Amino acid sequence: MSQDYISKIKDAGIVGAGGAGFPTHVKLDSKAEVVIINGAECEPLLRVDQQMMEFYSKEVIDGLRIAMIQTGAKKGVICLKGKYKKAISNLQNLLKDESSMELKIIKDYYPAGDEQQLVYEVTGKVVPLMGIPLDVEAVVINVLTTIHIARDKPVTERVITVTGAVEKPQTFIAPVGTTFGELIKACSGPANLNDYSLIVGGPMMGYVEENWNAPVTKLTGGIIILPKNHSLIIKKTRKTVVDLQLTKAICCQCSYCTDMCPRNIIGLNTEPHKVMRGLANEDPSALGAISSVVSCCNCGLCTLYACPMDLDPGKITNMVKQSLLKKGAKTEKIIPYEVDPLRESKKVPTKRLIARIELSDYDVAAPLIHSIFETRNVKIMLKQHIGVSATSIVRVGEPVTKGTLIASCGDNLGANIHASISGKVINLTDDYIEIQA
Repeated sequence: MSQDYISKIKDAGIVGAGGAGFPTHVKLDSKAEVVIINGAECEPLLRVDQQMMEFYSKEVIDGLRIAMIQTGAKKGVICLKGKYKKAISNLQNLLKDESSMELKIIKDYYPAGDEQQLVYEVTGKVVPLMGIPLDVEAVVINVLTTIHIARDKPVTERVITVTGAVEKPQTFIAPVGTTFGELIKACSGPANLNDYSLIVGGPMMGYVEENWNAPVTKLTGGIIILPKNHSLIIKKTRKTVVDLQLTKAICCQCSYCTDMCPRNIIGLNTEPHKVMRGLANEDPSALGAISSVVSCCNCGLCTLYACPMDLDPGKITNMVKQSLLKKGAKTEKIIPYEVDPLRESKKVPTKRLIARIELSDYDVAAPLIHSIFETRNVKIMLKQHIGVSATSIVRVGEPVTKGTLIASCGDNLGANIHASISGKVINLTDDYIEIQA
């Protein structure tokens, strides 16, 4: 029976919807003691997971049950913030008779959605350096991923919040391949696009996208429209060479970036101030231990909250981390230090973070539109997941129906891709398949 679940999940092209895009059939082909549903949705302004848990509570539980059966887990935990009151009420009603499942209510802090924070919140265990939750017998999956597991059909839509400088912030169920511009227009976005920029994802970990006609993928959880002169846009688009020059000129080694680092607080020795020191002095020995670099989760808290000098220790640390990993650098699967006894007092409240990054005016509701967004043209990317790009199995001019398999990764690490609308293949490149209704 469990192998049937793996095959179905693989056939459906389900990937981690929280942003990483790891193929779910690979993640669940394992044994664990607990399955944790990540409903924290800690990125400011995004409204996807909280509404999916509210309106599709039963499917969240059904998907969790399948994940528990597949992994042999004795316990299932849905982690969500206390402020998601409607979701909590609906889930509690459905869990009354479920002895093996429970809710874990957590505080509204950032980055509560980091899977290592969630594992610690639920189990009291810390995932070791270079490790994954499975190292402490846990599996973590996103809310939307869980719903896809329950639905047992190809992934053809993505739930996405469109917010920021628009008249009507909304959360859409959009066919994969829908252009950002169509969704922004439906929210009565700005007419003069030259004065605005897009952040794809959340404001902390998202990236600035200049192409307003870029397509939605399975991983696109948010589109945030902000004026180009907003401090967040200026910070995210600042050139790396400038950040390096500023590091050398300004970094005073106050260590706030390290003191506030969530990974450092749980004992993983993440020390961005040492990375800044090493680059500022052009002295690799000053970087600290490899663990102080590779344990970074790129949450952006050091850059956008902790640093009083407007530097970018997050970008610098991640740049060094990627360089080290490409060279094959590794560290033992250990936990260098004990969890900071002041962890609770060091949690950054989301409201305070939103104010710090100057987004309070945009912290508004973005109600879910339950009907599927209508579009007549989609560009479906062949790389929407960790692993190899999918290979097209259709031809230009070929008719397809919604849910048709159009690209596959075979037995390689990756995920199947399906047509998100019915129509005809009108363009085929190494990067995408374009379908017109």
